[in-house]
Amino acid sequence: MIEFVAETGSTNADLLARLSDGDRVAEGRWLVARRQSAGRGRQGRTWFDGSGNFMGSTVVHVGESDPPAQSLALLAGLAVYEAVLPLCPDPHSLRLKWPNDLLLGDAKLCGILLEGQGKAVVIGIGVNLAVAPDVPDRKTIALADVTAAPGVDEFAGSLARCFDRELERWRTFGLEPLIRRWRAAGTREGTSLAVHEPDGAIASGTFAGLDDQGNLLLRLEDGRLRAIHAGDVTLA
Repeated sequence: MIEFVAETGSTNADLLARLSDGDRVAEGRWLVARRQSAGRGRQGRTWFDGSGNFMGSTVVHVGESDPPAQSLALLAGLAVYEAVLPLCPDPHSLRLKWPNDLLLGDAKLCGILLEGQGKAVVIGIGVNLAVAPDVPDRKTIALADVTAAPGVDEFAGSLARCFDRELERWRTFGLEPLIRRWRAAGTREGTSLAVHEPDGAIASGTFAGLDDQGNLLLRLEDGRLRAIHAGDVTLA
């Protein structure tokens, strides 16, 4: 169920186009590129196309009885965490940053982008296995910087299995266990952070966990708690 292509513009864009053309694209199917010429991140950022890194996308068809679609962001982050964790020499250095960035130490190892098409959600994942991109406003790292990184094919199989397992749990048990496990793997409570919100505003405070819908809880300087539904988080 893993389709490899030598090069494409964006695996997310390719799956969105297939859906738009009437192809349902079965769950469990992945499109993985050896290189991407137009990879995208959140808020319109470009994403590195480096050979040797994992760059792939999959689709979830959200049903009426499923948990809210936005919680797939937490699910995807946790699936990558589970795939990477056995490979890390120091597992305690691996942490999720809300909603789904994966950090190794204080540097970004992985990025995830979700895009909707009707009731389908395309989930694009980029993991720095071999080389880290040079990003002006943030630290990045590759798995190869700390250990012998797996090849793309091997990692793709491992990630697909982890994702399938998390998706089954999400549908069977709902949000509560997903959020509980994300909290255990995520940013430690009390960590100072800033949230760059979609309207351009910046909210600062400390991380106070997640609410029961998976929103970030930000403790403001005056002690009030504020639920953050969307935004780009920077750790202090």
